[in-house]
Amino acid sequence: MKSSLFFYILIINLAMGSAWASTPSSKETPLLPDVKRYVIERVSEFDQIPAERKEQLSEVADWVTKQREEGKSAQLTFICTHNSRRSHLAQLWAAVAASYYGIDRVETFSGGTEATAFNPRAVSAIKRVGMNVQRSGDASNPRYEVQFRTSGEPEICFSKVFSDPANPSEDFCAVMTCTSADEACPIVRGCSLRSAIPYEDPKAADDTPEEANRYDERCAQIGREMLYLFSLVKSAN
Repeated sequence: MKSSLFFYILIINLAMGSAWASTPSSKETPLLPDVKRYVIERVSEFDQIPAERKEQLSEVADWVTKQREEGKSAQLTFICTHNSRRSHLAQLWAAVAASYYGIDRVETFSGGTEATAFNPRAVSAIKRVGMNVQRSGDASNPRYEVQFRTSGEPEICFSKVFSDPANPSEDFCAVMTCTSADEACPIVRGCSLRSAIPYEDPKAADDTPEEANRYDERCAQIGREMLYLFSLVKSAN
């Protein structure tokens, strides 16, 4: 009887251990509560990502893995035309995903082929997720401090060209988040990988009843795909 009970407990512990191993620990996920809940929802939606998109995301994941294996930081610069919506969302979600999976030596940036401003509608979308946002600086191109963790330095977001001194100038991955930027920048100087992962612009719904929904959809899609990308990096560790 005792041996049977011991065997049963052993099986349960092994099963639980396997479950815990596949889920990031609390030390690896110092996310704000609402952000963490949102992340868990997006992780459950990986099956919604088309196979072709997964291949594109896998290419970047392989690059991140290689950089870290060589003892380097993986610097990702997300590039869109105006650096106002999709590129900022990708910068933030890549940082969230790296934090969620406990992957260090990852730095995320964004830029455009021209500078405008981080669009207030996209800012509102990340606030609805549960991120804390502090605005300061120039009214025409404000600086935003975005905090998604319970501690640590916030992500800094403001619109700039991709070659701005605030961004890396060599040995980085350039991720083109819109087709216009992809076509306008066939060559991104200094990058060691250039990858096109375009997203539809939520701007099309600006000032319509669908505005908030469209921005939330794009926020969720980018979040889901960045989390998938870093889940591959986690699996390779």
